[in-house]
Amino acid sequence: MWKIEDAIDLYGIERWGNGYFSFNRNGNLVVKPTKKDAEIVDLKNVVDTLSNKKIKFPILFRFPQILEAQIKELNGAFSGSISEYKYNSVYQGVFPMKVNQRKEVIEEIIKSGKKYNMGLEVGTKAELLAALSIELSPDALLICNGFKDDEYLKMALNAIKLKNKVVIVIDEFNETTRLLELSRQMNVKPLIGIRAKLYSKGSGKWAESGGESSKFGLTTSEMLDCVRIIAEYEMLPQLQMLHFHIGSQITEIRRIQKAVKEAARVYAKIRNKHIDIRYFNIGGGLGIDYDGSKTSSEASANYTIQEYANNVVYSLKEVCDEENVPHPVILSESGRAIAAYHSVLVINIKGNKNGNHKDQIEILGNEPHIIKDLYDGLKEINIKNYVEYYHDALQHREELLSLFNLGELELEDKSKGELLFWRICEKASAFARESGNKSDDFDDLNKLLSKKYIGNFSIFQSIPDFWAIKQLFPVVPLNRANEKPTEYGTIVDITCDSDGEIDKFVDLKDVKEILELHDLNNSSYYLAILLLGAYQDTIGDYHNLFGSANEVHIIVDDRSEWHIKHSVDGDRNCDTLGYVKYNTSALLAAFESEITQALRENRLSKSDAEDILKNYKSVMYQYTYLDI
Repeated sequence: MWKIEDAIDLYGIERWGNGYFSFNRNGNLVVKPTKKDAEIVDLKNVVDTLSNKKIKFPILFRFPQILEAQIKELNGAFSGSISEYKYNSVYQGVFPMKVNQRKEVIEEIIKSGKKYNMGLEVGTKAELLAALSIELSPDALLICNGFKDDEYLKMALNAIKLKNKVVIVIDEFNETTRLLELSRQMNVKPLIGIRAKLYSKGSGKWAESGGESSKFGLTTSEMLDCVRIIAEYEMLPQLQMLHFHIGSQITEIRRIQKAVKEAARVYAKIRNKHIDIRYFNIGGGLGIDYDGSKTSSEASANYTIQEYANNVVYSLKEVCDEENVPHPVILSESGRAIAAYHSVLVINIKGNKNGNHKDQIEILGNEPHIIKDLYDGLKEINIKNYVEYYHDALQHREELLSLFNLGELELEDKSKGELLFWRICEKASAFARESGNKSDDFDDLNKLLSKKYIGNFSIFQSIPDFWAIKQLFPVVPLNRANEKPTEYGTIVDITCDSDGEIDKFVDLKDVKEILELHDLNNSSYYLAILLLGAYQDTIGDYHNLFGSANEVHIIVDDRSEWHIKHSVDGDRNCDTLGYVKYNTSALLAAFESEITQALRENRLSKSDAEDILKNYKSVMYQYTYLDI
């Protein structure tokens, strides 16, 4: 008997959901934005309401309260570690804008993090322009990273004149003199940081962004030269931050511990030169568990936020105490851990392909022997002999193809043979599941029988990291989790690209190549793709000119009633055409000219011309995705 607990275990939802997601007794996906059991959003109910309001799919749901909860958890973890290890300073978070530059997201993060003096990190002039429009708390930091030209530096220095607490991090040695010269010219004393290029590296997909081959940071000799130059400009009191970063989504806690110890030694040696560095910035890298395995696999992390905080605080304190230097303020740029959980993409399924083997087969008795052999196999297969009969069917299929290629079978015979073969496979697969046979043969058979579920979305726009770097994201049914899934499938999008397919899925012990799904049975079927809040929003592309999805921001009150806090229309066809330099007015004018020419040449009636032009104008301003 299938139970909700079976679905929760099958999809691993409580292993990777971090307390925010589950299924209810109705089989619907629920979201707990505050992690309180009394404050639950039934996402299927939300979807039904929005469908009635004619809001079209795909829809990206954001849950601002999850951002707040993650900020609270991160600050609470460091606060607990600081108290436990008697660390004599504090922790301050800084959100890196590159993780999610969306205005609504940034504003919510700063609002929720104000009591923790949450700051922002920027890496480009555009991000700095945006950050300067956000009101930070007085003690919050605005950290300027990345390669910098004079305009970037001038803007950061002007921000200091406006009383912003700006730290300009020297990421590349040649920035040192330019920063100091501009500071002198503008009569501004910036807070200066230096980014160390550590020997230590992270782990996982982005390990190479740290270590000696890192694109950013100063070597030991460059740091010493940098300090010397700053001293020559009489700016040593302004050198207040040591920064390092060993990679995003670090999967192994020991790599973090090793890097902190190395950087702590650098900090201590600089402090012993009577340079009063105040901030110790450990950069980003705090990983989240996409697959729920709690391992050092690329889709996971073998530690919790609390373990991360414990390792940072303990390792830093140990070195500082050995070197007899003050404990610095700990900063981190933990963007993924804050943002990833807060957004969920819901897609509707248009249909599926493959596996339509339900056509009637009429056996007349005069068919070639290969058809009779396959028909006999279909009649006689059972739970005792299914392995043998499946292997026989594989041989029969090879013979079927050989006979057809030799010209000894008609198309009708080939069609009958193929249908009989697939029906034998379906029966064999069902018997294998019933008997618990998980051998490689039947794993391969399940892949062979799997269907391609056609999702109304673009992988390239909404989950680009899956296409680009094979980052795994959890995929679950939005509803019907109280029914046992009877199908296996992959998810294909509606772009004209064979890469537009989700064919890797999270699993506890491995990566699944097919996902357990439900028969479509002529009813609406929805899937949710989760943990999309980090990076996916702004690195998506416009393959086939599919644009951004409709957005709905949901909050829940203490009576478990959900409310739409904010909604954002997705891109229309005219919007995406504009991104590739097509002017809407010019397109309409050109099309109207074609219509007029067709009328002159009597190729169109007046009514047809009016209908065609009306249709063209209507589609121009419609959502880029399918209206199912």
